[in-house]
Amino acid sequence: MNYTKLFESIKQKAIRGTSCDIDSIMEILNEADIPITRAVDFYLGYVSKDAGIKRLEYYFFSGTQIQRNYCCLFFARRNEWKLINKAYEEGRIDKIQAYSR
Repeated sequence: MNYTKLFESIKQKAIRGTSCDIDSIMEILNEADIPITRAVDFYLGYVSKDAGIKRLEYYFFSGTQIQRNYCCLFFARRNEWKLINKAYEEGRIDKIQAYSR
């Protein structure tokens, strides 16, 4: 596996931050190994456009377990506790994922 090219691709998608880019990143998570999950976690921090953030919010409430977990990390770093509390109350994430730092 050529991690360098994959990581650069994830980074560029996060920077662009379109809905399609976020979809692509979230799809990668479903089959990811540890180095890839760490890269996704890091590069999600580059998402700053409203479309990308809204798409991450969609995955936070409707994605697979791993997608919801990484979205939770994203929103926790942004101190969006109202959103995290809502996801926890709805059973989308567990207490450990919601509130561990």
